[in-house]
Amino acid sequence: MHDIRAIRENPEAFERALNRRGLSGLSNQILSLDSERRARISAAETAQAEQNKASKEVGAAKARGDEDEFQRLRALVGEKKADIARMQSEADELDARLRDLLMGIPNLPLDTVPDGEDEDDNVELRRWGTPRAFDFKPREHYEIAGVVPGMDFETGAKLSGSRFVVLKGAVARVHRALAQFMIDLHVDEHGLQETWTPVLVLEDMMTGTGQLPKFGEDSYKTREGYWLIPTSEVTLTNTVHGDLVDHSALPRRMVAHSQCFRSEAGSAGRDTSGMLRQHQFEKVEMVSITDAENGLAEHERMTRCAETVLEKLGLPYRTMILCAGDMGAGARVTYDMEVWLPGQDRYREISSVSYCGDYQARRMNARYRPEGGGKPEFVHTLNGSGLAVGRTLIAVLENGQQADGSVALPEVLWPYLGGKRSLTADGQLA
Repeated sequence: MHDIRAIRENPEAFERALNRRGLSGLSNQILSLDSERRARISAAETAQAEQNKASKEVGAAKARGDEDEFQRLRALVGEKKADIARMQSEADELDARLRDLLMGIPNLPLDTVPDGEDEDDNVELRRWGTPRAFDFKPREHYEIAGVVPGMDFETGAKLSGSRFVVLKGAVARVHRALAQFMIDLHVDEHGLQETWTPVLVLEDMMTGTGQLPKFGEDSYKTREGYWLIPTSEVTLTNTVHGDLVDHSALPRRMVAHSQCFRSEAGSAGRDTSGMLRQHQFEKVEMVSITDAENGLAEHERMTRCAETVLEKLGLPYRTMILCAGDMGAGARVTYDMEVWLPGQDRYREISSVSYCGDYQARRMNARYRPEGGGKPEFVHTLNGSGLAVGRTLIAVLENGQQADGSVALPEVLWPYLGGKRSLTADGQLA
């Protein structure tokens, strides 16, 4: 959410930043509502002062026997009381409208974020690794002979409908090994705190990280009012919801492996084959809570954590900075890591690492107490995939595939697979 005082002080800068997001005219709407709200509050305060004055004079008029003045003042008190109630009600309604408007406006991009409308305008920052040269036509993950027995889309559809899969046998074990490897790496080498959180959350938690109110159709809600998390960004970030944290406790760096749920409402017809885009999937998610001074440095650090996972798995990737029009609503700047998928002959997103500034913290009212005292300040939040487990599985299978339908597996996974190094053409670990 945005600071109304900052918008009042520099509406032109606010409008310019939103123009980069493809939005216009919002500063005028905000300031108009804010002006009306403040006028009602001011009028209510004036009426309250007049009521207080008349209330004091009522007794004096009664004491001196001035019945006409007594009746006039008593009526004035009643009139002002009604005026105050009406204007306070109007101010509350305008305040709610203003809050709803501010809650639906995306974050402001940093100046370093490139202009653009969609993914075609994203800018490559760097690459790592060289895509393997195959002496046969590489297949997509679900077509590889050794994968077919362990990736069952028919049963997934029977159980739950489209965009679900049942993983079995060796493929399921490789999937589990990937998640364990990622968690161990982030905890042991990157210093993140392993965390386990619920997948059902209250509506306020979804609002706190920006999934609500605007993007509710992208997630699932239960009959009881709980929401299924689209990523553990929601739970990890909201661990400081409503808190006043000591500055000495920052940065707080967390990582969680969780089930995630997305309706994929806006992706009809996209990536319908295979398990690239599912309603239920797993992610290893990183979240950092820090202060304003260290937010951008933390963004670079978190990005390296994600890149390191890909490098240790030997997966070629490129790192992109998203343009203003392609960033998620809560981000000020986002780096995407795109992994090379030989079956598709293209790079595909496998991690997004975003710096949100104080945008989420204002929604959550999450603050920290500066060292040496002073007024509490809003924390700054970051989140990033470290990595999406299913997409990493896809990349491992496609990049490691062999001409006979087997798959050579990354060396870092061997200890998690009981020393097994490959997936055979008939779907066994060997």
